[in-house]
Amino acid sequence: MLHLGRLRLLRELHARGTIAAVADALRYTPSAVSQQLAVLEREAGRPLLERDGRGVRLTDDALVLVGHAEVLLRQAELAEADLAAGAGRVAGRGRIASFQSMALRLAVPAIRQLALEAPELRCELVEAEPEQSLPALAAGDLDLVLADEWRHQPRPRPAGLDREDLARDPVAVLLPAGHPAAQRHRQAVPLADLAGEAWVTGHREAGWDEVTRRACRELGGFDPDVRHRTNDSVIALALVTAGQAVTLMPRLVGVHRHPGVAVRRIAEGELDRTIFMATRTADARRPSVQALRAAVREQLATLPAA
Repeated sequence: MLHLGRLRLLRELHARGTIAAVADALRYTPSAVSQQLAVLEREAGRPLLERDGRGVRLTDDALVLVGHAEVLLRQAELAEADLAAGAGRVAGRGRIASFQSMALRLAVPAIRQLALEAPELRCELVEAEPEQSLPALAAGDLDLVLADEWRHQPRPRPAGLDREDLARDPVAVLLPAGHPAAQRHRQAVPLADLAGEAWVTGHREAGWDEVTRRACRELGGFDPDVRHRTNDSVIALALVTAGQAVTLMPRLVGVHRHPGVAVRRIAEGELDRTIFMATRTADARRPSVQALRAAVREQLATLPAA
C-alpha cells in the first residue's frame, strides 16, 4: 500500500520544484526526502523521478500519483479537521501572513487578542505580499492570509481556498500639508494638477505602482514622475510629509493620522481595493482557524470607516 506521507512528499516536489525546497518547507534534510521518495518508487513499482541537469523531474507515472495524492491528502486533512472540531480545543499553530498595513491594523491586534482568549494557540506572523502568501497557503505552509485586490487586477483564486471579503478600501491623494493643490482643493484634488510632481509608489511588481500609473494616465492624462519606490507605507508617508513626493494610498493604511499630510479624494473618479482573508477549505472546521478568522473580524470592526 502506498504511504500517505511519502505521497505528500511527491506532491510537494511537484509544487515546489526541488528536493531542497521540499526539505526546507517540511523541515527535513534533503537526504531524508530523497530516501523517502526512493521508498515510494519501490512501493509504486515504477520510476517516479528522472535526472534533469542537477535536479530531478517527475515521470508521467509520478504525475498520475500526484493527482491521486491531492485527493487523498485533502480527505486526510478534512478528517483531521473533523477530529479537531470534535475536540473543540483551540490549540496548535496559527500561521498568519499579511502585507504591511493590514499586519499593523488587523493581524497584530488579532494575535494580541488570541494570546488572551486562546493561550494554547501559538500564533506566528510573517509579512508577505499576496503574490507569495496565497500560493503558500494553498501549499499548506500558512493557515490564514490577509490580502488585497485592486479593482483592475483580480487575483487568481486557487482551488481549495476559501475567500472572505472584509472591506472596500478607497484610495486617496496624499500631498504635503502645505502643498498649493491641497490649499486650493479642500475636498478633492484633480490628478491633472499633479502632473509635474515627484511621486512615490511601490516597486514595479507591486499593485500599488500599477494602479498609480493607470490612474495618472487614465484620469489625469499624464505619466507620473516616479522618483521614489518603496513597499513600506511608513517610508512613503515620510517622503510626503517631508515635501518630497505626492502619492495615491488606500485610506486603511491610516493616512489620517499623519499631521504633515493632506488627504484628499481624487476629483476625476474613485479608485479602491478590496481587503480579504483566505483560509484553506480543508481547515474550515478546525477550531484554530475559526478562532483566527473570528479575531480578524473583531479587529476589523474596531477600525474607523475608510
